[in-house]
Amino acid sequence: MIRHDWTLDEIRAIHDLPLMDLVFRAQTVHREHFGEHEVQLCSLLSIKTGGCPEDCAYCPQAARHHTEVKYQGLMAVPDVLSAARQAREAGATRFCMGAAWREVRDGAQFDDVLAMVRGVKALGMEACCTLGMLTADQAQRLAEAGLTAYNHNLDTSPEFYGDIISTRTYADRLQTLEHVRGAGIQVCCGGILGMGEGVDDRCRMLQVLATMAKHPESVPINALVPVDGTPLADQERVTTVEMVRVIATARVLMPASMVRLSAGRKAMSEEAQLLCMMAGANSIFFGEKLLTTANPDYADDMRVLETAGIRPLEPRVEGPAAP
Repeated sequence: MIRHDWTLDEIRAIHDLPLMDLVFRAQTVHREHFGEHEVQLCSLLSIKTGGCPEDCAYCPQAARHHTEVKYQGLMAVPDVLSAARQAREAGATRFCMGAAWREVRDGAQFDDVLAMVRGVKALGMEACCTLGMLTADQAQRLAEAGLTAYNHNLDTSPEFYGDIISTRTYADRLQTLEHVRGAGIQVCCGGILGMGEGVDDRCRMLQVLATMAKHPESVPINALVPVDGTPLADQERVTTVEMVRVIATARVLMPASMVRLSAGRKAMSEEAQLLCMMAGANSIFFGEKLLTTANPDYADDMRVLETAGIRPLEPRVEGPAAP
């Protein structure tokens, strides 16, 4: 049974179970809903990098932070579709496009993004975007272009959010998610661990997601990658056990959602990543970079999955341009 009425005390009790009991419970739920040992391979491309006016404390793309990230304007549509083809050939079934914008603005650049979405869908892949805040009309236009999912993370709890971001509110984020859901696009929404938040903040974030009228189809769990020049550059990295607890709790609360092991994998051992998959993570981003931070090499990922007997999810080829 999928619930939407979880209390914070219930969630904290699940999170704090003895680790082996928690992983066993999460794995049991996972098998009931997904069965096979399969992981979806996703590829994420930064189609517009840097120069963002927001002040997210974790982000090296904020213009006000002095990092090594170089500004890059919106990529040309053919270049993005070329990258999508390469990702498909490597086994990706979902292609995600990220632009460092505070919000989407109507005009030629948004028209290009719509063309990218149509092109990715024509390749037979799921198309996902993360572009910042959206209006209801913009969400509808993305839906008409064929967008599969829209990523817009909550990042953390409502109570801790103001310590990380001041240039937009939690309500702004929830409104964008409402627009996405209203347009019939799948919701991809999760958070970041290791920003200085407490365990209750992590559980509270999961509560917000798990009490939505419809759970997000995709829940990315990110580990903070501290970057020099950002306010969180000196944060200690989150531990494997902390990651596993949140992933397992998310799996129990949202049984039918894809739980995505996202940023921070580069610093995790192979064993740590496999433990996260045992706890219910059934999707990873592969490729050299995850937006602007390092990611494990493709060959390493494939070797780890093969050694563990985990199969990549088969592509669902739909488009006329697919082989």
